[in-house]
Amino acid sequence: MMKKRITAILTAGIMALGMVACGSGSGNNSKSNKSSKSGVEDGVLSVAMECSYAPYNWAQPNDSNNSVPIKDSDQFANGYDIMMAQKICKANGWKLEVHQLDWDSLIPAVQSGTIDAVIAGQSMTKEREKQVDFAGPYLYANIVVLTTEKSKYASATGISGLAGGKCTSQLGTVWYNSCLPQIKDAKIQEASESAPAMLMALETGAVDYVVTDMPTAQGALQAYPNMKILDFTKTGDNFKISDEDINIGISVRKGNTTLKNAINKALKGMTADDFNKIMAEATKIQPISKK
Repeated sequence: MMKKRITAILTAGIMALGMVACGSGSGNNSKSNKSSKSGVEDGVLSVAMECSYAPYNWAQPNDSNNSVPIKDSDQFANGYDIMMAQKICKANGWKLEVHQLDWDSLIPAVQSGTIDAVIAGQSMTKEREKQVDFAGPYLYANIVVLTTEKSKYASATGISGLAGGKCTSQLGTVWYNSCLPQIKDAKIQEASESAPAMLMALETGAVDYVVTDMPTAQGALQAYPNMKILDFTKTGDNFKISDEDINIGISVRKGNTTLKNAINKALKGMTADDFNKIMAEATKIQPISKK
């Protein structure tokens, strides 16, 4: 995430992903010299994600629920992104290799060839498409507001009811860069570096509400039952957004049509209902943590 993302609540190794370079990345799997190749000639699809953005992805201490080892770590990755990556790999006969990186390091990693693809809840924005190519969508994620049940904003029926509120969202997302500025007189605070940090800002009262996507919000309710989702999708008083804001894609190196097409072939035929069913499964098994 949409991250557009992004959330929830798991921080086992928090933000070793944030899509940056806190995690492995290079090592023996560096593919930076394969500029004219797909990157999977070795039969391995190396993907990067934060592993701290439940229910999209998270890190856990064991291999339960069909989780996958995180390269150069004693942790395992799971979540919606892992489930989808496994389906893609199975369809293509690849082995899955997971790298944990900070959010801001994800695109640079795929650009350099350090990893083959980013599967991490990224919105398919035109700005990102200048840097990478996208396969997918592999999810459609509505943008919502998350507040607390006792907040004076809990009864808002549209974004006009959020006027003057103190708010934040995750760094580097359309939630923060595009949605928050649409709220009249919003007191926009510094962006949170991760989805867990964003949720903690709301839980501690540092902000009145946050903007995120529906999967992140639904995952948050499992750890923070005192929170409330405000969905203005079917009202005339909603954020002005485009498909690129809610279409979640898989980024590959610019010009890597071979890999892009292989991923799209694996996704072909899957519907929004199929995606939502898998996301519900991921939300159900996500670790519950408030760290």
